[in-house]
Amino acid sequence: MVEIGYKLACEEHAPLDLVCNARQAEDAGFTFAMISDHYHPWTGQQGESPFVWGVLGGISQVTAELRVITGVTCPTMRIHPGIIAQAAATAGAMMPGRFALGLGSGENLNEHIFGDPWPAAPVRIEMLEEAVQVIRLLWKGDMQDHYGSFYTLENAQIFTLPENLPPIYIASEGPISASMAARAGDGFINAGTNAEETLIVFRDSGGGDKPAYVEMSVCWAETEEEGQRTAYQQWPIPANTGELNRLLPTPTHYEQVAKMTTPEDVAKHVVCGPDPEAHIKKIEERIRMGFDHVCVHQIGQQQHEFMEFYTKEVLPHFRE
Repeated sequence: MVEIGYKLACEEHAPLDLVCNARQAEDAGFTFAMISDHYHPWTGQQGESPFVWGVLGGISQVTAELRVITGVTCPTMRIHPGIIAQAAATAGAMMPGRFALGLGSGENLNEHIFGDPWPAAPVRIEMLEEAVQVIRLLWKGDMQDHYGSFYTLENAQIFTLPENLPPIYIASEGPISASMAARAGDGFINAGTNAEETLIVFRDSGGGDKPAYVEMSVCWAETEEEGQRTAYQQWPIPANTGELNRLLPTPTHYEQVAKMTTPEDVAKHVVCGPDPEAHIKKIEERIRMGFDHVCVHQIGQQQHEFMEFYTKEVLPHFRE
């Protein structure tokens, strides 16, 4: 049984709007939501980037059934994993049984802001794996110490723990992190790059039948052309390839890269327009890859219109 979720894009929406969108997503029939955790938006045009842990508190008070996953938090540089462990435990206590902690190795855009050097990808993955160990250690309760390669804990104890600890899902877009996700995580997240290849590695490395989440971006609009324009202006990121989205340090750099692409380049990766069959086809492609959870990101400000469209035209197809 596949589940369709909704992306809460903190890069595009103010905190109270995100809280409102989460409530509307629950009412529209989405079973889960993933919420991004950034310090900066990708581009200045997107215009927002609230602190995700504050937004989660608001969401906990206006939803009753919607499952919420950080998609994804980097627990390695900008915020120590000991703090992430406490924050996620609190979110789990406020949303019993419906919060999950999605973790990834991050982007230079968000993680270099205090002057830390940006490590190579294999080092970032080692840091992430140790961060997961630190979080799970603290979730045992009691006083804990940890002296690792990257992190230290001394006399640290989390007193507010949920009755059922949140699962930890690991994001991956490459083989090294995919095998680590199978080893250290309770599930798998892919943001849309190398999705099928990394999922195969995850399954073959011991991921078995653990849940697998994938994101896909769309831009519902009254016409396909309008959707392409909005996607290009607001979210040109899908046109970037390789490691680029991990390396650039500021939104200005992403804006400069966007000038080297076209709306057609972005539209190759984003479903644009009002044709339900195009949206359904893209979701079905992800299901055929083996994903059992598909999170749909609507680019731009027409969130309510998008939800009405999915409620009437798309979600019923996957309930049949």
